[in-house]
Amino acid sequence: MNIEQHIQNLRRELRDHNYNYYVLDNPTVSDYDFDIKLKELQELETKHPEFFDANSPTQRVGGAITKNFETIVHEHRMYSLDNSYSKEDLQDWETRIKKLVDGDIQYTCELKYDGASISLTYENGLLTKAVTRGDGFQGDNVTANIKTIKSVPLQLKGDYLPKFDIRGEIVLPFDGFNKMNEERIELGEEPYRNPRNTASGSLKLQDSAEVAKRPLECLLYNLTGSNLGIRTQYESLEKARQWGFKVPDAAKLVNSIEEVLEFVEYWNVHRHDLPYETDGVVIKVNNLQQQEELGYTAKAPRWAMAYKFKAEQVSTKLNSITYQVGRTGAITPVANLEPVELAGTTVKRASLHNADQIEKLDIRVGDEVFVEKGGEIIPKIIAVDFAKRDSNSNPTLYITNCPECNTELIRQEGEAQHYCPNYNGCNPQIIGRIQHFISRKAMDIEGLGGETVALLVNEGLINNYSDLYELTKEQVMPLERMAEKSADNLVFGIDASKKIPFERVLFALGIRFVGETVAKKLAKHYKSIDVIATASEEDLVNVDEIGIKIAQSVLSFFKEEQNMLILNRLKQFGVQLEMSADQLIGQTNILQGQSIVVTGVFESISRNDLKKLIEDNGGKVSSSISSKTSYIVAGTNMGPSKKQKAEKLNISILNEYEFLQKIQ
Repeated sequence: MNIEQHIQNLRRELRDHNYNYYVLDNPTVSDYDFDIKLKELQELETKHPEFFDANSPTQRVGGAITKNFETIVHEHRMYSLDNSYSKEDLQDWETRIKKLVDGDIQYTCELKYDGASISLTYENGLLTKAVTRGDGFQGDNVTANIKTIKSVPLQLKGDYLPKFDIRGEIVLPFDGFNKMNEERIELGEEPYRNPRNTASGSLKLQDSAEVAKRPLECLLYNLTGSNLGIRTQYESLEKARQWGFKVPDAAKLVNSIEEVLEFVEYWNVHRHDLPYETDGVVIKVNNLQQQEELGYTAKAPRWAMAYKFKAEQVSTKLNSITYQVGRTGAITPVANLEPVELAGTTVKRASLHNADQIEKLDIRVGDEVFVEKGGEIIPKIIAVDFAKRDSNSNPTLYITNCPECNTELIRQEGEAQHYCPNYNGCNPQIIGRIQHFISRKAMDIEGLGGETVALLVNEGLINNYSDLYELTKEQVMPLERMAEKSADNLVFGIDASKKIPFERVLFALGIRFVGETVAKKLAKHYKSIDVIATASEEDLVNVDEIGIKIAQSVLSFFKEEQNMLILNRLKQFGVQLEMSADQLIGQTNILQGQSIVVTGVFESISRNDLKKLIEDNGGKVSSSISSKTSYIVAGTNMGPSKKQKAEKLNISILNEYEFLQKIQ
C-alpha cells in the first residue's frame, strides 16, 4: 500500500470513528486508540504536505487565526420564526394556512434548541462554508471555527446532493458547560453566564484552537437549496441523518394541531431531561410543495410557527423609572430593577412600553414586581405584588417634557406612545437617525459604529446623515480610540456607501413606518426619490401594501424643508437616490394593476423566479384567490379547491409557458 492510500484509509477510519462517537453516541474504539491513529495521520500529513486535505480529521484541532471575519451574503435568506404561546395561537395559524393551500396538512414537530444559528454549505460532499445567521441576509464566515466541532461532518456519507445548505443550531450541552465553569472557577476566573451565550461567543473567537477546546455540538434541522428532490420536511431530516449529520431524533410527524399540542405538553415536562437548552417547539408544514405555496411574510415563513414554552419568572424591586428617546422621538419608559438572575442572565432593566401600560399595571417606584423574559429574550414586567406595596407609595405620573431637550411631549389620538416633536434639535433623535442610516440593512457603513456616531454628533462634527459625506480623516483622528487606520476605514466606508442601491437608501432615510419591505415596494414602483417626493396620498395608497398611515408618514417626511435640503446634499455627494440602469433592466409596467396567484409545480422556471418576473413587470403576487384576482399561473398539482374557486369566480388559468409568452 502506498503512502497516499494509507493516508486516505486512516482518514476514512477516523471519520467513521468520529461519526460513531459524536453523532451516534456509540463509540467503537477507545479514546486512546483513536488518539494513536490521529497522531499517526498527523505525522504522515506533516511529512507529505502534497496530500493536504482541508477536510481531514486532523484539521479539527484548529489553529487558524481569524482577526476579521468576512461578511458573506446568504444564497438563501435565513428567516426568523413567528412565535405562539397558546392553543388558540396555533389554531389561528392553522386556519390561516388552510385558506391558502389545498388538501390535508401534516406537521413536523421539532424541539427548538437554544443556541447560535448556523448555515453550512456542502459541495460534492465536502464542507465548504459555515456562516452565522447575522441579520438573515448576510452573516460572518466562521468556517475555520466550525470545522473544529466534532459533530459537523467535514465529508458526507452515502448518496448526497451535489450542493445544498443545511441550517442548524450550535449548542453547548449542560455537562460541557458545567465542566468549563468548574475549570474557570479553579483558575479564579469569572464563570460563563449561560450555555447559549457561551456557544454564540465561541463562534467569533479569533483562534480556532480555542474553539476546539470547547465541547460544542451542531444540531441540524433544515435543508435549503434548489432542486433538492425531497418532498417533505420529515424526509429531509431522515436524509440528513443518512449523510452523517447530527439530527435530533425527537422530531415527530403529526396530523393535527391536537397532536401538535400533545407533543408540546410532553416536551414541556421532559425538556428538563435533555442535555441541551430548549425554549420551545417548532411546527412546520411537512409537505414542501405546500410550504412553497404558503411562501413568506417580510420576516418569517408562513409555513412554520414556534411555540414557546412558558417563560421563567422572578420577583424583584423596582428602584426607579427613567425615559429614553428613540430616533423617531418616541418616548419609552424603562424600569430600573434590583439586579436579579433570570434564565441565565442578570436582569437590571425592563421596558414599560408606554403610559397606558404603566397605568394598567398601576406600577410604582418601590414596588415588588414580577419579571419574565418575553420569548426568553427581552425582560418585561408582567405584574405587581400588591401585598408588598408600601402604603405611602404614590401613583406614577408620566413625564410631560422630553428628558433630553425639555420640549413638551405630544401624543397623537389613537397612538400609545408620547413623542418629542423637536425633530432637528433633540440629540438622541439625531444620533438615532444617523445610527439607523449606517446600520447593516441600510447603508452598511464599515468602520462606523453607534458609539462613534454619538461622538461625532456630540463633538459637533455632524448634525444629520448627509454631514457624514463631508467628514475628513483629519477631523475624526482626534476622536477617542480613533487610530489612523480606523480613521482611514471610516472615511473609506462612508465613500463606499455611495454604491448602496436605492431601495436600501430609502430604508436608511428612517421615514416612519417605512421598513425594508415597504422601501422595496416604493423603490420598485416609483424608481426615484424625486417621483416619490411628488406623489399624492391617493397615488401612494394605490401601491401594493401601502396604507393610509404609511402614505401620510411619507408625505409628512417630504413636506419638511430640512429633509429636502438633506436629500439634495445626498444627491450632490453621489448617494443612489434612484434605481440604476442595471436594476431597471427587465422591469416593465406590463402587469401594472394586476393581482396574480401562483400555484403548483413548474418545469421551466422556479416559483421564486416566476414571482420575481411578476413583480419586475409591475404585477402583484397574491397568495389567495378572490374576486380581485386577475388570473392564476398554474403548474402541475394545482389543488382541486383552488381550481373550483377559480371556475366559480370565472378567473382565467394560464400555464407557465402562456404566462411567459404574455410578458415577452
